[in-house]
Amino acid sequence: MARHLITSALPYINGIKHLGNMVGSMLPADVYSRYLRQRGHDVLYICATDEHGTPAELAAKEQGIPVAEFCAQAHDAQKTVYDGFALAFDYFGRSSSPQNREITQHFARRLNENGFIEERAIRQVYSPTDGRFLPDRYVEGTCPHCGYDKARGDQCENCTRVLDPTDLINPRSAISGSTDLEVRETKHLFLLQSKLQHEVEEWVAAHEEEWPQLASSIARKWLTEGLHDRAITRDLDWGVPVPADTWPELAAEGKVFYVWFDAPIEYIGATKEWSDQDPENRDWKSWWYESDAGENPVRYTEFMAKDNVPFHTVMFPATELGIREPWKKVDYVKAFNWLTYYGGKFSTSQKRGVFTDQALSILPADYWRYFLIANAPESDDSSFTWEHFTATVNKDLADTLGNFVNRVLSFSKKRFGDEVPAGADAGPAEAKLGEEIAGLLAEYETQMEALQFRKAAAALRALWSAGNSYLEEKAPWLEIKTDPEAAALTLRTAMNLIHLYAVVSEPFIPASSAAMRAAFALKDDTATWVSSDEAKSLTAVPAGTPFTVPPVLFAKLTEEDLEMYKERFGGEQG
Repeated sequence: MARHLITSALPYINGIKHLGNMVGSMLPADVYSRYLRQRGHDVLYICATDEHGTPAELAAKEQGIPVAEFCAQAHDAQKTVYDGFALAFDYFGRSSSPQNREITQHFARRLNENGFIEERAIRQVYSPTDGRFLPDRYVEGTCPHCGYDKARGDQCENCTRVLDPTDLINPRSAISGSTDLEVRETKHLFLLQSKLQHEVEEWVAAHEEEWPQLASSIARKWLTEGLHDRAITRDLDWGVPVPADTWPELAAEGKVFYVWFDAPIEYIGATKEWSDQDPENRDWKSWWYESDAGENPVRYTEFMAKDNVPFHTVMFPATELGIREPWKKVDYVKAFNWLTYYGGKFSTSQKRGVFTDQALSILPADYWRYFLIANAPESDDSSFTWEHFTATVNKDLADTLGNFVNRVLSFSKKRFGDEVPAGADAGPAEAKLGEEIAGLLAEYETQMEALQFRKAAAALRALWSAGNSYLEEKAPWLEIKTDPEAAALTLRTAMNLIHLYAVVSEPFIPASSAAMRAAFALKDDTATWVSSDEAKSLTAVPAGTPFTVPPVLFAKLTEEDLEMYKERFGGEQG
């Protein structure tokens, strides 16, 4: 089987992420990773907290603690939430790790040796009030493109345009709020992306037809506008330091690399963190250094929201190309649009929308995992509303799946005891059901392979619905009155459907899948997937297998629940 390297955009260290962040990167990466593992592939899913840059320094300053301490605490807090969402990372690292520092400095040295880094004197915003140069995110003001009055000096959160601090109208210091700003000369390192334009264009051209239209169009837009040389150092106290053996003057001034230079490198750094925990059995370079891959190549898939696409399809590939070493580049970029909250943006900075820790305090992770993936913003933006969430949970999870499991097992236990009943041999209705299930399973597999998550969710939902249709058609509550053997057959078949659902639903709802699977005391239940023949025969759980009725998988949400959620979080934009 193939080896699959999977990464999701690094969540920034500053604060617990909202549902839009979750569905735009980490959750679909987890669903895909789980699916590939079930199908027998060798999978390495890597993520990490992105810990450098001005927001981390500002947040630590606000809390009155050292930035390293702040990042350590925030990393643990985020990891706790991701564990709560059952994100099965192979490793969740930190961009402040020694491994990332080592590799980032190596990349910078190689780029410099190859003529792609240049030291330039630039004019930069300086705050006499703060007594320091202000990196881009330390400057706030009005966006010259859309008029948003809280734009940062690196990017406007509202229109996503990349900015320089000097572009802002009415700029002010993010530290003190002072508008007494000057522009002074200082030196920084620039990555000469303009010299790599044609190489990046050729690389994108070789991949963009396979990528989703969203990813390829964003990459092409940046290339059409032309790649500009970009400063890759900042005046900060926290970050990967410029190596003194190559740039002694800048190192003495305390320059560090720009967070968007070192953050993508952390995918590699985190893999080395993972490898260093068990170096005898883990080889990080075999995943990232193509000359070490041998006859077992790696397919690399990245997951991210659209605001991260330029950095991963243009800027980081430019860095990797300029190094002139065979580092693995992404094969497939799965990009997502925005999940909105009642049509408005989720916003970490403005605390608008539902945040992941809050979500888990309301309902178990599987409710959120299913809803978010079933409504993933793939082709366009999608909107979170409490009405839509409640309706989806009640219809798909509580009624279609949960009720099916409960009534089959409860009815069988009541009428036949706590073992799977034998009953009659399978007949035409079971053969028809088997063909239908095999076809729907094939559709589910096709959509998962294509990373079409909404369509995959629809196929999974159709699998669940097929069980309900079979049950309604056979009506074992009526069969039991005249033909107990037929009723036993129906229930045995339905129990096999429950086991099938447990196996194939695991990428979406792992905890509920485990509960369904645990209902049956099978002696040797090692199945990781269901073949077409197995789907047709539905005999994985034989007669005589002991079973228990699990607790209710999904509780229906009431009108009172809906009103409570809307009152707590707001039921309209903003």
